[in-house]
Amino acid sequence: MSRPHIASLIEDAFFGSIESVLRARGWRERIIGYTGYGTADRVRVLGRVLLSREGESSDPSSAATATRQEIEEADVFERGWKAFLTAPAANTPVRVQVGVASGVVRTDRGGYLDATVSGHGLEPGWHRVKLSVLSGDKIEADVNIVSPDAAIGLVSDIDDTVMVTLLPRPLIAAWNTFVRSEEVREEVPGMAAMYRSLMAENQGAPIFYVSTGAWNTAPTLTRFMRRHDYPNGPMLLTDWGPTNTGWFRSGQAHKRGQLARLAKEFPDLNWVLVGDDGQHDPAIYSDFADDHPKRVEAIAIRQLSPAQQFLSHGLPIATDELLGRLRGGIPIVRAPDGFTLHTLIQSARRRRGRLAESSWVPQADQS
Repeated sequence: MSRPHIASLIEDAFFGSIESVLRARGWRERIIGYTGYGTADRVRVLGRVLLSREGESSDPSSAATATRQEIEEADVFERGWKAFLTAPAANTPVRVQVGVASGVVRTDRGGYLDATVSGHGLEPGWHRVKLSVLSGDKIEADVNIVSPDAAIGLVSDIDDTVMVTLLPRPLIAAWNTFVRSEEVREEVPGMAAMYRSLMAENQGAPIFYVSTGAWNTAPTLTRFMRRHDYPNGPMLLTDWGPTNTGWFRSGQAHKRGQLARLAKEFPDLNWVLVGDDGQHDPAIYSDFADDHPKRVEAIAIRQLSPAQQFLSHGLPIATDELLGRLRGGIPIVRAPDGFTLHTLIQSARRRRGRLAESSWVPQADQS
């Protein structure tokens, strides 16, 4: 195995020193649960262990059953820029109980928990799993056991797809991420309604929010989505900062990896992929459709305005126009809002459904 990158060694040394100081001052492990998902065979459980002062409560914002008041009163420590001032508890044992199955796993170097548990015995639908650390902190987190009868799965980007973020321009991204409250963040019109309608029209359809955003923002994103009535679903985010191979992790690689994992875990689902044209979603989704040509129902791209395009990447045109036309064989629809996208998705799916697989002809862009 190759030697870890110097960036990760520096980060580990820094956080190791911080952890020693905080533990000496009486700080203890506090566990945060993120929404997970699974099948009849196995469940993916997500969480993180941080160090905090005695008496600070675990974050309730990931729970689908949390009340609006609980979400609004979520720890201020996890709002805005303060959400990034965290001390991870690396290599911490965590007991995970999912249905009748239980076991102990350890957090990674960033304090994150990403465990797969088999033999849980849970029926399809929403359930709670139990997470606890030796210090005594325990929580329950949500998991969605996807029904084997489900035929459609939704994948959605977050930034500039469900909320107006204007990433990745550094100053604007920093302002939106570290300063602005989610209460004043702008929703993309019609997206929540589109997701609710698609899930109502396709019984048991799960939704997965796949983003390059940091896990530190998960409580803020959860509050935003509940405020605007987005369907509950796992958020598959990433850990910003150094990795074992470099100073920064690749957002594109993260998205591609999560899509490939979902395709493998749910081999019977066909996918509706939703993103925006401000960054790399069209290319990433195009490659996924090329790899799984019979499993993509539609690709829906939210069109940014020329001004939003300029703020996003410096030019007033979509990124796929910069990269050239997308390759053929992809049913793709485009619109600036969710209301129009929903109509176009339904039309594309109906057209494809009337054609035999052997004679299906790729549809033109519905720009």
